[in-house]
Amino acid sequence: MPRSTMISSVAVAAALSLLAVPAATAAPNQNSNAAKKTTTAPAAAPTTVALTVRNCPLRFGVGTPSGPAAAGELAEVASLTGEKPSIILSYKDFNQPVPFYELEQARSAGASTLLTWEPWTWGGGIDQRAYSLDAIASGAHDDYIRSWAEQLAAWDNPVMLRFAHEMNGNWYPWAEGVNGNEAGDYVAAYRHVHDIFSAAGADNVEWVWNPNTTYWGSTPMAGLYPGDAYVDTVGLDGYNWGTSQSWSSWQQPWELFGWGLDEARSVAPGKPILIGEVASAEAGGSKAEWNAHLVYYLASQPDVTGMVWFNENKETDWRINSSTSSASALASELAKRPCP
Repeated sequence: MPRSTMISSVAVAAALSLLAVPAATAAPNQNSNAAKKTTTAPAAAPTTVALTVRNCPLRFGVGTPSGPAAAGELAEVASLTGEKPSIILSYKDFNQPVPFYELEQARSAGASTLLTWEPWTWGGGIDQRAYSLDAIASGAHDDYIRSWAEQLAAWDNPVMLRFAHEMNGNWYPWAEGVNGNEAGDYVAAYRHVHDIFSAAGADNVEWVWNPNTTYWGSTPMAGLYPGDAYVDTVGLDGYNWGTSQSWSSWQQPWELFGWGLDEARSVAPGKPILIGEVASAEAGGSKAEWNAHLVYYLASQPDVTGMVWFNENKETDWRINSSTSSASALASELAKRPCP
């Protein structure tokens, strides 16, 4: 459903002064991770580039269809961009076991896992009362949550845990206003899960509180923030849908993220920010230019520590190599960003 994005005037002005390009009209914004089947289509051939591992203030990460265990998918991304991703995105439902094989594969590749832990059964829709926020907070899933906490504590390697992300939207059963959830329920559920992990001694878990970038109609972040003691890193997701949908139009990166960054900073001042999911459509503008602008814009934000590209052909072709120009531009701008 259409969700218009308001632009932060400060962010736009800053971006325009840096990039010297005209601003576009604000466009609807929507999350990319509704439960839809991935489609297939030919992609541009990988660009041959020299691979490097870069320790940069703005880390580069990726999410691919098969996750951290898909060595071939990750190798293709590395070939396209010229560097190995240092963050690898993963998704697990509340009824799945701890993905130790995936965690170990990412660790052996020198990457961190951004483990997205979703309290639902995938494909079951928004109305899943067994996973309501109140059910989580009241202890209905404590045994399962505790098993994850104890196993991750015993594993004793760093992992970034993204519990119940994009909670300020209305497309997941853990959002307030759907599935019987009421105001205040998200914070209660999040704190309850976090407290179980703390009791288990899972100090190796980095807690990533991850809303969607702000749009007209999104739930204000202030009422969803569990507090500084419960959050290590703030995540933010956003997609440029271009004209791929009937409701969407082209958004420059500063239009897409400006207001969301402002709101996140206001509720969690001083916290590092990770762009947990990002990608662009091809339709409606130059994806190659957009990719270059994205990296330049995010690298200019001192508190933004990384960006994770959602590299799937799903609602539209989000892949880095949806075109040769898209892949080349992303690789070129990643190579230019400031790194020690």
